[in-house]
Amino acid sequence: MTDTMIETRAVVIERDLPFPAERVWRALTHPHLIADWLMKNDFKPMADHRFTLSAEWGSVDCQVQAVVPNKTLSYTWAAHGLESVVTWTLTPTGNGTHLRMEQVGFKPDQQQAYQGAKFGWQRFFTNLEQVLARPG
Repeated sequence: MTDTMIETRAVVIERDLPFPAERVWRALTHPHLIADWLMKNDFKPMADHRFTLSAEWGSVDCQVQAVVPNKTLSYTWAAHGLESVVTWTLTPTGNGTHLRMEQVGFKPDQQQAYQGAKFGWQRFFTNLEQVLARPG
């Protein structure tokens, strides 16, 4: 059995946000805004850019995979033995933006990381909505 045969799981969260895609994109790609809802970082929205997300519990090593302004953002997410990819997809709706986040790459023995991500992303999304709701 090769590594490619191992089944992986994904965490998917989707929300309809009453904000234009450009505003949501800003919150996903501006380092000072990312710090407000996710973690401290040295992010740049450029393909292949390596960056680190850091929190009290440690850090996440990331590398940008794809950037399509106001549409798609994807980056690797490596921490505590987890090798995964986070992909954000923004779809305009009649009254805002449908935001989809998918984190793929959880192996069957990474149940703790999987459950932690399911819980953590819900909290990050709540924080993101608060950042988006601020005037400005």
